[in-house]
Order: sequence, then structure tokens, then C-alpha cells
Amino acid sequence: MRRIFSAALAAAMPLVAFTAATPAQAAPDDFYMGVDPGTLIEVEQAGERFYDNGVQDDALSIMADSGANLVRLRLWNDPYSSSGQPYGGGTNDLAKTIELAQRAKALGMDVLLDFHYSDFWVDPGKQNKPKAWQNLSYDQLVDAVRAYTRDVIDQMEAAGAKPDIVQVGNEITNGMLWPDGSTDNWSRLGGLLEAGIEGVHQGASGVEIALHLDRGGNNGAYRNWFDNATAQGLQYDIIALSYYPYWHGTMSDLRYNLNDVSARYGKDVLIVETAYGYTLGDCDGRGNIFTSSHAQESGYPATVQGQTDFLRDVRQALLDVPNDRGRGLVWWEPAWIGDTTWATQAGMSYINDQAGESNAWDNQALFDCNGNKLSTLDVFGETTGGGDPGGDTGELRSVSANKCLDVPSQSTEPGTQLQIYDCWGGANQQWTHTSAGELSVYSDGSRRCLDADGGGTSNGTAVIIWNCNGQTNQQWRLNGDGTVTGVGSGLCLDVYQRSTANNAPVVLWSCNGGSNQRWTFG
Repeated sequence: MRRIFSAALAAAMPLVAFTAATPAQAAPDDFYMGVDPGTLIEVEQAGERFYDNGVQDDALSIMADSGANLVRLRLWNDPYSSSGQPYGGGTNDLAKTIELAQRAKALGMDVLLDFHYSDFWVDPGKQNKPKAWQNLSYDQLVDAVRAYTRDVIDQMEAAGAKPDIVQVGNEITNGMLWPDGSTDNWSRLGGLLEAGIEGVHQGASGVEIALHLDRGGNNGAYRNWFDNATAQGLQYDIIALSYYPYWHGTMSDLRYNLNDVSARYGKDVLIVETAYGYTLGDCDGRGNIFTSSHAQESGYPATVQGQTDFLRDVRQALLDVPNDRGRGLVWWEPAWIGDTTWATQAGMSYINDQAGESNAWDNQALFDCNGNKLSTLDVFGETTGGGDPGGDTGELRSVSANKCLDVPSQSTEPGTQLQIYDCWGGANQQWTHTSAGELSVYSDGSRRCLDADGGGTSNGTAVIIWNCNGQTNQQWRLNGDGTVTGVGSGLCLDVYQRSTANNAPVVLWSCNGGSNQRWTFG
């Protein structure tokens, strides 16, 4: 934590309780707020368009501008029928995967590659071998997994789209590449997973390995699976989870599991799939997975605010994982709108599931039926420093000192205490008062929010910058008399001891009408 006052200055203020920031609430530098837009190319080809405050833009660009810093991309080996008919649901072959990864990299986003090791959807209920591997012996299958994985990573790196994280398998709670890789035979499953991990490392260096299960709230399932993985000697970096509250348990179940497995196995945890409904409406009129009963079970209303609250709670569960083991989350299919289908007739025939063509996910997207960005997306920027918070922007100038509220040395470190300093027009002195009541600042390119340290409500509470989190200790009223009061504390923004000197600290204090508590904004 950085402080702008010296030990001597601190000693001169014995009556002031400058509380320390709470490190557990800070997002680590490698914390991900990610998106999984696997259907995006098909959605775009179907003519859907996306908008941010009425301005048309690329969906991926809108999400990156809002703070998304990771793209997760699924990969199917050969998602086409023998006559060349696409399977749908994104038809995520290597060419589409590389195209999306290149777009993400150009926006400054990291890439998580999700090997399904199948030609179409896999999950705990189905893990079909690719058509080309159907008749391979087990040893041949191991070699095929290793070589295919290596070749994909090679091609992605050559295309400037090297993944930062690789999932070896998708929701492999019951194994993969059945029947050879079933959890009924962990020795064989371990061999296939090891081959995939070796293939990643042969293809490129510096790539993290994730192993992914569903049932994010089921601690017993995770202990059983990863105890077996440990016994097989598998070398991986991240435990990846799916968590949908209407299928996978309560938020308390999720928290317990995240904390337990990160400590038990000494691994980071990353939720690579989550989502929630913002409406019970149906964009394509062909039915949705998320229904009113799911909302009742989960405890969040099917509204934009309910979706936002759910996202913040999942994010907080990860931020609260001890030892900064929580790596972040990925929202599954945030831009899947319109009438593209989860599977074409060819795709349904391949997996023997004639559920009918539809988009059953549109009410869990982060864009409405007309492609307008939902405010839920702004939560991504609260954590990563991305996104445009909107609102009026200007200096906050102390009336008594004629100096500006200032982030020292243009720091971006959460916990940096604020000061007054000569006004010079830098970004670290330009504050935006958002519609949510935040006072946010871009300092050295990162967005942080004005924060009452530790949620303090007593005189002398330090005023700091912190990751934007929507809490009342980050909400402020700009009053007609020039005072700035904290919504959570009712206290005024105060230049300590009425100082007029550069580097004088800014604190919270009982409102008393003094000129050191009055500010001009603009």
C-alpha cells in the first residue's frame, strides 16, 4: 500500500484514525473478468448488430471497453457433417477460433482456449470422440490428443493468437473421450489428460493449464476428482469451474468449494462458465433455459439489477478466496442474441438430440434482444479498471487551498490515499461523477473509485482509491453548498487540519461548513 504522508506527519496526527486498506478486497493484477462469445461470428453473419448507448460497435469491442479482459473460446475438431453441413452453435472450428482470438488480442484481451476434444458439444453427460478418432486404439488416441493439441497451439501462436490459458477438456467431471477416458478408469483418463498437457507445452511456452468440471458448488465432487488427478501426478495450474446457481448450488456452496479446493490443492480457481437471466422474455420466441422457477431457486430476480447483483456476488466470492487464489470469472455467451441455433439438423443428428433449432440462451446475455448493452457489463470495469463510467468529469478543487483532489504520482494501486496538489490538468486530477454516485478517476490508464477506507464512518477515515465495487462507501453526493458527502458515512470530504500545502491528506470528517470541506467541481 502506498501512503503519501511520512512517518513524521503520521506521528503529528495522533487523534486521527487512518485505517489501513483491506488487501483482501483488492483484485489481483491477474484477475479476469472474461466473456465466452463462441457464437459471435454466426450471430454477426445472421445480421445482428450491437450498440453501446445507441452507438453501433463490434460486440467484442463493447465488452472490452466495458472492462472484459479475457476471451474464452471453445474448439471443436471437425464440426461439419460428411457432406460439409455445419453443426451450428458457433461451429467453432480452428479457423473461427483463431479469428476470434486475433480480434481479442487486438483489443488487449487474454485468451483462454477450451479444447472439447470432440466435433461438437461435450459436457458431463456426453463426451463423444471426434469422427476421425473413433477407431483408434487407446495408445493411438493418446498420441492423437498430444499431436492435435500441439498442432493447434502451434497454429495459434503462428497467427499471433497464442492462448494464455488452455483447458484440457470441457466439463470433464465424468472424464472425456468416452469410453477410453471415463473416470471409471482413472489410469487411462490420466494418460489422456497428460497427453493434452504435454501437447500444450510442446506447442508453446508460458501457457497455464486448467482442468474444468461443472457443479461449482459440489465440494465432494471436486475433492474426489482432484484427489484422483493428484494421484495421477497431473501437472496443472488452475481449477476451472462452471457455476450456474439454478443447477450448481447456493452462493454459500460455491464459496465453500472455492476456498476449500484452492487451499487443498494449492491451485488458483477460475469460474470459466457462469450466467444469469436479466428477463423472463424470449428474444426468438422458441423457449429459454432460464425460467421463473430458476430465478426463485437462485434468489435473484430476473431483472437487469438481479443479474448485476448476481455477477457482483460471484465476483466477490472469488475476490474473497484466501491468498489471492481467486483468478476471476467468465460470462458464458454474453452476445448470443437473435435466431441462431444451438445446433443445426446436422448437429442434432450427430449427437442424437432432436431438441429443435433455437437460441435458448438469449435472456442470459449481456445485451438485450435489440443488441443494446446492458448495464451489467459495467461491473466488469469496476474490477479491471476498464469501461467508461459516464457522467460529468472535471477537477475537484478545494475552496480553502485552491488545489485539486489528486492521486499521488498518478498511482493505480488500490489503497493509495488521496491528497491535494497544485492543479495541473492531469488524468489523476480528473474525476467523473457517475449516475451511480461514484467519483471515479483514470490514473495512468486504470479506472479506480474514490473510497472511504475500510468502509469507515468515523472522523479521520482515510480517503483512498480502490477497485470500483458499487458499495455505499464508494458513493458520493455533490451538494449545492460545495460539500461532498459519503452516502455510507454521511461525512464530508475534508482537507486535514485545514492545510493548504501540497501533499496534505484528504480524509472524512463531520460536516462543519469550513472552507476546507467545500469543493468546486468542473
